[in-house]
Amino acid sequence: MGEFISFLQNNLADFWTYTGMHNATVGHLVMILVGIVFIYLAVAKEFEPMLLIPIGFGMLIGNIPFNMEAGLKVGIYEEGSVLNILYQGVTSGWYPPLIFLGIGAMTDFSALISNPKLMLIGAAAQFGIFGAYMIALTLGFDPMQAGAIGIIGGADGPTAIFLSSKLAPNLMGAIAVSAYSYMALVPVIQPPIMRALTTKKERLIRMKAPRAVSHTEKVMFPIVGLLLTCFLVPSGLPLLGMLFFGNLLKESGVTRRLAETARGPLIDTITILLGLTVGASTQASEFLTLDSILIFGLGALSFVIATTSGVLFVKLFNLVLPKDNQINPLIGNAGVSAVPDSARISQVIGLEYDPRNYLLMHAMGPNVAGVIGSAVAAGILLGFLL
Repeated sequence: MGEFISFLQNNLADFWTYTGMHNATVGHLVMILVGIVFIYLAVAKEFEPMLLIPIGFGMLIGNIPFNMEAGLKVGIYEEGSVLNILYQGVTSGWYPPLIFLGIGAMTDFSALISNPKLMLIGAAAQFGIFGAYMIALTLGFDPMQAGAIGIIGGADGPTAIFLSSKLAPNLMGAIAVSAYSYMALVPVIQPPIMRALTTKKERLIRMKAPRAVSHTEKVMFPIVGLLLTCFLVPSGLPLLGMLFFGNLLKESGVTRRLAETARGPLIDTITILLGLTVGASTQASEFLTLDSILIFGLGALSFVIATTSGVLFVKLFNLVLPKDNQINPLIGNAGVSAVPDSARISQVIGLEYDPRNYLLMHAMGPNVAGVIGSAVAAGILLGFLL
């Protein structure tokens, strides 16, 4: 009887070493709390639920404590585990181009085609990327890490993941979570900046209705867009190629099934896998570092710089535009590529000051230009850093 009790005690003691209670650290509990906050923001506040729920739940999965020496192969950083295999789509850069394929298949570039000068706003907003890059260099990050951090300013999660997987894989978790967090916080971050940088008179500017765009123009745009951007920045081909291919599937009118697959089941599946594995990569032992804190701070700063650059560029641009053809500076924020949330913010703020001034279609021009711009910026950084 005594031997049985001793055997039982030893087995219970061994079992205890495998439990999460035994292996939990303060870091695990902190990250689990952060994951719960993400889920709360998605459910209660409806902040980018398609992104924050997978990422938030992934944080819970990634921070379940376990005995690392037991060889259970359940952690995302354990080679051969299921999570590790799924995470290879992030670390190897497979998921972002597929996301861009879906984005292209659901994006209407008509607003940009009808008013090409709006492309300049999308370009101006990318200053946030290069501004953050220079600040990261001054804080001691090496050039490749600084480039990966700077891309957060583009407010484009897939691009941030793609670039960081090439330049700074060790920082990818912090960069990805930071990028998606600030994308979700667009309705919180951008309005105060927009109000602070514009006058009441500027907010009341009414823009001319966009002209009708022909089917031929819509079909030609992805072809011309691919050739122009990728001849200039070939390193952006994985993202830009898939973006324009997806758009051609949509606009050709003869590949409806392919377009529907790209913008529906395909992008939904990849979004689930991307969000869940990025969230799981925030394992406390790998994620809670001083660099992660600095990255979050730099991410916020780059987002502020990008929004500010877009609004101020429109104000300067208006100085050389005829008075009857001026641009409302409230669409300057849409130059960041958080589609379509930043464009919606332009609409919401515009309606506050003039209930009949509908800016959404105008704001979609710089918004989709920002998608192209962030991918081009990523290609530029890849070109001179690798």
